[in-house]
Amino acid sequence: MKEPPLVPPALCGFLLLLALIFTVSYAVGAAAGPVAPGMHRPTTSGGDGGGRDTGDMRDMDMRHGSGG
Repeated sequence: MKEPPLVPPALCGFLLLLALIFTVSYAVGAAAGPVAPGMHRPTTSGGDGGGRDTGDMRDMDMRHGSGG
């Protein structure tokens, strides 16, 4: 008598298709880049590293919810 396979072929096909969809989705997202306004890719500069790139948030009050 022939034993059934440990993993059903349909499950293997589904997992392969799922992995393919995630791979294509990641590739498209990486090619499109950030989609939110003001987002920039992180840059590494040769500076001291102490500065922060706040983008367009220079005029925002960042003291909300600090308990003070």
